[in-house]
Amino acid sequence: MAGKVLLQMKNIHKTFPGVYALNDVDFELREGEVHAIIGENGAGKSTLIKVLGGIHTADRGEIYIEGKKVEIRKVKDAQDHGIAIIHQELVLVPHMTVAENIFLGREPMKGKLVNASRMYEQAQDLIDSYDIKVSARTLVKNLTIAQQQMVEIIKAISYNSKILVMDEPTSSISEKEVKFLFETIRTLTAKGVGIIYISHRMSELNEVCDRVTVMRDGTCIGTKNVNETTNDELISMMVGRELKNYYTRDYLKDGEVLMQCKNISDNKMVKDVSFEIKKGEIVGFAGLVGAGRSEVMKCLFGLTKGYTGEIWIEGRKVDIKSTTQAIKHGIALVPEDRKQEGLYPVQSVRFNTTIAVLKDFIKGILVNRQKEAEITQDYITKMSTKTTSIEQPIGKLSGGNQQKVLIGRWLATSPRILILDEPTRGVDIGAKSEIYAIMNQLAKMGMAIILISSEMPEIINMSDRIYVMCEGKITGCLGHEDVTQEKIMKLAAK
Repeated sequence: MAGKVLLQMKNIHKTFPGVYALNDVDFELREGEVHAIIGENGAGKSTLIKVLGGIHTADRGEIYIEGKKVEIRKVKDAQDHGIAIIHQELVLVPHMTVAENIFLGREPMKGKLVNASRMYEQAQDLIDSYDIKVSARTLVKNLTIAQQQMVEIIKAISYNSKILVMDEPTSSISEKEVKFLFETIRTLTAKGVGIIYISHRMSELNEVCDRVTVMRDGTCIGTKNVNETTNDELISMMVGRELKNYYTRDYLKDGEVLMQCKNISDNKMVKDVSFEIKKGEIVGFAGLVGAGRSEVMKCLFGLTKGYTGEIWIEGRKVDIKSTTQAIKHGIALVPEDRKQEGLYPVQSVRFNTTIAVLKDFIKGILVNRQKEAEITQDYITKMSTKTTSIEQPIGKLSGGNQQKVLIGRWLATSPRILILDEPTRGVDIGAKSEIYAIMNQLAKMGMAIILISSEMPEIINMSDRIYVMCEGKITGCLGHEDVTQEKIMKLAAK
């Protein structure tokens, strides 16, 4: 068991206009402990961490570090007290190098000038010590999301912090990198570092955490030792009710082939990929990050210029060279990175819902606002999206509700083939369950769904069949009756 108490947060209160974000929250972290905080989006997890990190100031309450009361009113205060936070939304500077990001604001100096050679040497030593295949001189904008996540982790670790907060650290990294992360966590806790771990992935709790605190509606519901509780109990604490049939799925027995893809290549990552999908089928695509799954789907959706191969829909060869042509042929894509590739964060729910179907309510210079509002409200209802109004900026919604709006946008195009790339990344338990139910219902109505997911339980439980990719090629296909995590990983590393 972990050692002495490192951190105590007592009776923490925080309000925003019209919202009680934190109400009398207590939290404790011990030396050498991994203490998870879980809860649905909007439960108060991020607000509590921002109070600890000096981004927000608590209205009321006390913070103690190693038994001493401290005042944390800005980020520098938190850093001075040995607190480092890896936020879910990466805060790296894209046009700077990896080394410049790691040492930003604390560069080694030579007189009045930055000692660049020493900075790059120290950064590369840090990177190499964690066996990351990245040059310290690489611009961050040229890294994958997974590599950026690892740079954030290395940056936080480099502060030699005694309290480290990880907010959804595995949301964008591969199984191999997750293993490395967990090994790093164990190394840090062995040195007495206390880690606060926020995650929507229940499977990670047993893997790496000692205790778990559940939050709901800005309050602390309770704290449990991980080895003395169950996922069902924790889910019930989070949502205030039992979630029956968490994975909702009626598997397809047989169906008519809707789409065939033959020898798809993009002259970069994707190499001779062939597969088919039937009406009413959910087909999973599994593989490690960088296997080429998303790149295949970008070819199908007309985002990749100059790809080769053939796409057949209902027995007819189609030519897809643009997203407009893809939509015309009934294909829709909900992208992996909703913040960068999907949402218009400062725009309204209405704008984000209807942007792909402008022709439905705009005729020449005339805009039918009533029709636009009806379309928006229809998909708010169908997706059970929680929003104050259709005019609420989408950036103000929780991650799960943002994802529902994005899925609703593409359902409004009346697709026959819906591609979902990591549809539940950064989405809470309750919203995940709702998205699974929606996927199942769409499949029952005859829609073909392609599911890309790095969450093994998700792809195993939701797919009729699973294609596994490795280095741009399909290495195997598994039916839902005989699929296992071991079989997937064997094919993913083939």
